Amino acid sequence: MAFLLNILVLSVAIFAVAQLLPAIHIRGFGTAVIVAVVYSVINFLLGWLFFILSLPFIILTFGLFKFVINAVLLWITDKVVDGFKIDGFGWTLVAAFLIALLDTVIRWVIY
Repeated sequence: MAFLLNILVLSVAIFAVAQLLPAIHIRGFGTAVIVAVVYSVINFLLGWLFFILSLPFIILTFGLFKFVINAVLLWITDKVVDGFKIDGFGWTLVAAFLIALLDTVIRWVIY
């Protein structure tokens, strides 16, 4: 049940950021759910590897490099999911930051 709630919260964050930023194109909320599931799977499979490989950069930037890792994972998701498009890596970095921020705020409000 917690997994479904996490996917729903992430889907809302993705959909809201897509509505907010003009460079992110998404078909609808159903596509946002698919993006959330694919992003979660990619994060589960590759996130730890990227984290370990970039640990020195994460330490040097006091954790801010994790947003770059999230942007790379979001970029991979962009390439995998039909109906989800981000117009450039700069926008992907902004979107990753806003999705993480909004996801945290929604979780704070719910819990």
